[in-house]
Amino acid sequence: MSLFHELGLSEPLIRATKEMGFEETTPIQKQAIPLIMADRDVIGQAQTGTGKTAAFGIPMLEKIDKKSEYIQGLVVAPTRELAVQVAEELNTLGRFKGIRALPIYGGQDMGRQIKSLKGRPQVIVATPGRLMDHMRRRTIRLQQVRVVVLDEADEMLNMGFIGDIETILKDVPTDRQTLLFSATIPKPIQNLAANYMKDPEFISIRPKEITVPNTKQYYVQVQERQKFDTLCRLLDMHPPELALVFGRTKRRVDELYEALGRRGYAAEALHGDLTQAKRDSVMRNFRKGTTEILVATDVAARGLDISGISHVYNFDIPQDPESYVHRIGRTGRLGKPGLAISFVTPREMGHLRHIEEVTKRNIAPRPVPSADEAQDSLQRLAADKILQTAGEEDILLYRDLAKEMVKSKDAVALVAASLKLLIKESREAPVQLTEEAPLSAKKFRQDKRRPFESRRGRGGFKGDRHYNKKHKSSKGYK
Repeated sequence: MSLFHELGLSEPLIRATKEMGFEETTPIQKQAIPLIMADRDVIGQAQTGTGKTAAFGIPMLEKIDKKSEYIQGLVVAPTRELAVQVAEELNTLGRFKGIRALPIYGGQDMGRQIKSLKGRPQVIVATPGRLMDHMRRRTIRLQQVRVVVLDEADEMLNMGFIGDIETILKDVPTDRQTLLFSATIPKPIQNLAANYMKDPEFISIRPKEITVPNTKQYYVQVQERQKFDTLCRLLDMHPPELALVFGRTKRRVDELYEALGRRGYAAEALHGDLTQAKRDSVMRNFRKGTTEILVATDVAARGLDISGISHVYNFDIPQDPESYVHRIGRTGRLGKPGLAISFVTPREMGHLRHIEEVTKRNIAPRPVPSADEAQDSLQRLAADKILQTAGEEDILLYRDLAKEMVKSKDAVALVAASLKLLIKESREAPVQLTEEAPLSAKKFRQDKRRPFESRRGRGGFKGDRHYNKKHKSSKGYK
């Protein structure tokens, strides 16, 4: 066991870790922090949710001179959501040292960002596209950067950012310290490290299974037209704290969240056609728990780092094993249990077997729940709520009225009526979704040949700006 106060950190950072509830280091923190403090370049292979932001953030903040007006730390992240989350954690860690991190990403007003940069932040957390826009405008200068972090490097590879990363690294002083963190280390990432890092130390926290070990994984074999009712029954039988539901397309995501709303679930959608203000609102509601279910496309959900996601539902099976790993990695984090359930049509069973082969994990079958089973679960949950409330003191205000009601009606009838009121009638609202074609066998054969190689160009969106001329009509993530 390793504790933060044993790492030789300054008092302000020790205080920050205590207030954040950090005591014992995670494996990636235990290995990375001493190496980074010793000025070594580091490659860290670890899944999201293992504490890697603190692993690079704590030693980076220790190296920064708060009196300097220059940018000294640079974190490059694949998505705007991850950039915001990393900046928030760095600001929390650095608040007692007086160090400020600023997120820079596309979709936000450029003038507003330039104004914020005049506040002289010591650390920038940026997506590649918007960072390069600022570099061209000379509103961000990297000549004094001492530490560069490439966070979720494999995601940046998949989104076609490697060329941009190389351009950025060439603009940073060669005597910098370079840190790279990635869930997987494919050949292009290895080449990047060889060209731009100095004798890096390699740390691997990857478990024997590629997927998150704390996440129970199941699949339900179901016809396309049965998927939605199956999802609703599972939500009723196992109410999530927070749930992510993945759909293959923006149309699917919109239809799903609207249908869930008609059935009485608190759901919202996340995809690239949303305005930045709407995206921020959706994420704020999900973090607070106002929204219990977030329906999202793959790319829009990349980089999400939200605690408390108990369930992930793959309403549409992902197109490749890598996407599967990233999807279910949203739950089962930092030792907490998680549940991932994939809906697979009979024609897609080959894809599921391929995912099992690549992730080295057996995904267990689960039967399609019946309407009676779901209804029984709803009734039992409602009954539990009534029994729990019956033991609370504030029901004394209602006892007199209850006595009057019992005089005129049978007690069993009154409890039955209470159960009915607690169970939402909208669960039976009719819903019809546009059917999605199953993944083709041709696509499966292509993915089987190269399960973790770059898919440059897929989706027609390059992080926070358009890049594929063949997709001129695209207005955002797919």
